[in-house]
Amino acid sequence: MSGIKKIEAADRPGAKSPVVRAFANVLSFIFHPVFMPTLLVLILYRLSPTSFAGVPQENLGKWLVIVAINTIGFPLLTVALLKGLGFIQSIYMHDPKDRIIPLIGTMIFYFWAYNVFKNLETPFVLRTMLLGTFWGVILLFLINIFFKVSMHTSAAGNVLGLMIVLMMISPVNMLLPFFLSIIAAGIIGTARLALGAHKPSEIWLGYVLGILVQVAAYIYLK
Repeated sequence: MSGIKKIEAADRPGAKSPVVRAFANVLSFIFHPVFMPTLLVLILYRLSPTSFAGVPQENLGKWLVIVAINTIGFPLLTVALLKGLGFIQSIYMHDPKDRIIPLIGTMIFYFWAYNVFKNLETPFVLRTMLLGTFWGVILLFLINIFFKVSMHTSAAGNVLGLMIVLMMISPVNMLLPFFLSIIAAGIIGTARLALGAHKPSEIWLGYVLGILVQVAAYIYLK
């Protein structure tokens, strides 16, 4: 649009070589926060099988579909519609103002997902994860008004927070999954820095926020 300067990733402070940026873009897509809740359902199923004992396989499939629709499908559709209608400048939402309406919509979808599972006979860890991610979106929205936060590292922080919860409640040793989660979180943060998408403070704030909401959800529900 005339008179509006679009800031490309290559022009952002801290941006690296094209090869590094290409690799960082791939990692940013794979570990995009929109995929995290659905991925976390699968992680919980694998790491905490006792929590899902007695759950029919078809129920797990239905749960995955419900989570995916509410945390992937509806948020992506909302962003696409907002971009098509001109309410946001870019689907990448580099400008914090572009995040306001999508985050409001995401809050509604995440709340609905949590509310559905709260009223079903679902594992405690699954309800904890959904409540934590819902609280995380609320905090992202509130903090975004004043300060930009990395949504990627917030999602990575959700994984770390959930691993901490599993370490507290699981009879199985969770040190290895926890350390692997730390490595994955570090890779995600490094990719965002390599793209110049965030300052280090925004990266670290995302980690802290993600961990806190999951631990807080566990304390609230236990």
